Amino acid sequence: MGLLMRLCRRSYATKITDHQAAVMARSLPKRQALPGVKNIIVVASGKGGVGKSTVAANFACSLAKLGARVGLLDGDIFGPSIPLLMNLHSEPRVNDKNLMLPPQNYNVKCLSMGMLTPPDGAIIWRGPLVMSAIQRLLKGADWSPLDVLVIDTPPGTGDVHLSLTQHAPITGVILVSTPHKAAVDVTIRGAEMYHKLKVPIFGLVENMRYSICDNCQHRLEFFKQQTEITHDKLPKTLISLPLDAHIAECGESGVPIVIKHSDSEHAKLFNQLAGHIWGLLQNGEPNEAKIK
Repeated sequence: MGLLMRLCRRSYATKITDHQAAVMARSLPKRQALPGVKNIIVVASGKGGVGKSTVAANFACSLAKLGARVGLLDGDIFGPSIPLLMNLHSEPRVNDKNLMLPPQNYNVKCLSMGMLTPPDGAIIWRGPLVMSAIQRLLKGADWSPLDVLVIDTPPGTGDVHLSLTQHAPITGVILVSTPHKAAVDVTIRGAEMYHKLKVPIFGLVENMRYSICDNCQHRLEFFKQQTEITHDKLPKTLISLPLDAHIAECGESGVPIVIKHSDSEHAKLFNQLAGHIWGLLQNGEPNEAKIK
């Protein structure tokens, strides 16, 4: 039993060595630019349920409100959320070059596997089929022209993330986490993967950090023991979002909170995030030194 436990610990080690990163880089195709797409921003999280898709949708809409030409790709093949969040459920049309034309809402072009499969159908695929689907969504669509393509990824550090980092020239990553230790620990592992693969990280969006009373506007902190998520593997916290019933209501109605409640605390913070990232992009392609 002791030997079995040692073998299991080795098999499920989370630290990525330089050698492993080099092997990953050799085993996947080389990066190719997407025609007509200037920047690709990945929104990622270590754990599910931290609000990553909500952040991706509202961030994309906030960028569009700044005048940017924006696309939103739903990279979560097994649990797509973007069709619901952006109120886009119809199957995309195909042009004469056999490229899908992403439907648009709130001035954001969107594409998701949820638009291509029955709403109650389960996708039961192995890794190669998942990566093939990602390639189809990325390169089998006419995204052009875009200033920013936002990619909402599934939680974790699996095939989709490795495939994206090799197939697409990612400008940078926005990590999303709640302040829970379990979520932060897994987010750190995800940050380590992107560091090893030399993909810049813009910073962290801290979600469900606090709540604001509707009556007295008192700010209730859920994690008083720490002022902010900090770790040497993670860049600075970009914004801290409150827990608010309106965000859930907006998600279910298919109208992002930056559109439906444009004067809310959430909307102001998402606009702040979009303004910060858009400013970095306007000053040229970011790197780790510039972001920090």
